[in-house]
Amino acid sequence: MHIPVLKKEVLKTLDPKPNENFIDCTVGEMGHTLEILNKIAPNGKVLGIEWDKELYNQLKLQDRLILINDSYCNLKEIVKKNNFSKAAGILFDLGMSSWHIDESERGFTFLKEEPLDMRYDINQGMTAEYVLNNYSEKELEKILKEYGEEKLAKIIAKRIVKQRPIKTTFELKRLIPKRTKPARTFQALRIFVNDELNNLKKGLEQAVDILEPKGKIAVISFHSLEDRIVKNFFKNNNKLQIITKKPIRPSEQEQKSNYRSHSAKLRGAVKK
Repeated sequence: MHIPVLKKEVLKTLDPKPNENFIDCTVGEMGHTLEILNKIAPNGKVLGIEWDKELYNQLKLQDRLILINDSYCNLKEIVKKNNFSKAAGILFDLGMSSWHIDESERGFTFLKEEPLDMRYDINQGMTAEYVLNNYSEKELEKILKEYGEEKLAKIIAKRIVKQRPIKTTFELKRLIPKRTKPARTFQALRIFVNDELNNLKKGLEQAVDILEPKGKIAVISFHSLEDRIVKNFFKNNNKLQIITKKPIRPSEQEQKSNYRSHSAKLRGAVKK
């Protein structure tokens, strides 16, 4: 069951009003999308973007909701193609959907034995398995250090090269020393395979251009690399005024009821 993270806080930051138009760049399982759609009735529309074709195919069409299977790094092109104008707000929820962890069987989690794919778009790019079995020890160390902030990157990279071929999540997990978190290695590979940080920079730049004056942008990030990009982008963009002086964190109650929300940070800005 997917529970949207920081639901009330997102609505407060974006402040959707009747008949306004919004863009949800990361529809996932439509948790935030439907809340926004409800607030902008009777005539407001949401342009919803979902990169993963398999997840996109499971989404149910709603009135006033335009669903697109694409990546938000192509945001301007998507908006133009769909003749979607006057965006009063844009949301990025950078977390994986529960579906990816629970049902996709693509190796996003180290808690289940699955093939090491990790791609959101299974028709593009290389799998995590390919990276693990073909990249050099130095390249693997760089990926783990840069995208997982893993202090034991050198040790893990050495073990990976020695133990090749590596096919499944459990085979990879066994190579990670007990004194560090497997999540770091898995995060690093997922970010690298999907080029997530570059996509985020591209998406943010286009979002600011698309927004109407006084339009709002809200971004939920789940690790420090993403949060740093968002924080610096908001701070250094002279078209934006920051709404959230500090990132908004989930309440203790939300963290207890939805353990996947514990690392979430919400930042918001308004276009001048």
